[in-house]
Amino acid sequence: MTSFEEAGTEETVTCLHMTFYHPCQEKMMFRCLNFCKREQVRADEMAKFGRDSNVCRYNLMDTRVSRIQFSLQFYRKLNSTEFCFEIKNMSKKTKLIVDQTELGYLNKIDLPWKCIICFGDYQILAEVQEGESMDYFETHLHLAEVPILQERCLSSLQPIPENSISSLFPSQGKSPIEIDENES
Repeated sequence: MTSFEEAGTEETVTCLHMTFYHPCQEKMMFRCLNFCKREQVRADEMAKFGRDSNVCRYNLMDTRVSRIQFSLQFYRKLNSTEFCFEIKNMSKKTKLIVDQTELGYLNKIDLPWKCIICFGDYQILAEVQEGESMDYFETHLHLAEVPILQERCLSSLQPIPENSISSLFPSQGKSPIEIDENES
């Protein structure tokens, strides 16, 4: 047998892609986040987001953010091979909204495979890429240039059929009327 045949099969890793947006992001509240580079997190660790760098792995440099804003726990569903994330609001002052579900302090839910997380003026698009590893998961952080909610709303708009345009602009479609400049 060659060493190639004896080599173990490489397992895939669950990756949580998170795209961040804040209307005042030029104020550098994301300066402590490591964008565009995957980061490994042990499966038994809780990924915490907030402003306390002693407790939180992902720091948001903003006094309006709670010491611990929210946490993510990686877990495997009972009697299943499926891995999931659970999101928990750790802020006593600010509600956390996951898609349309509002979470108060210490409320938690399963993180949908693709969702928008909001608190204050923060918007985070979270997307889970499935994997097999039980030892760790990865995070891959991105920075959005435009509001995530605005982008999602625009992409969900239905195109307007050409024959309906005239109903939106009633003055169009009528032939112009010539008026003598001396007439009033």
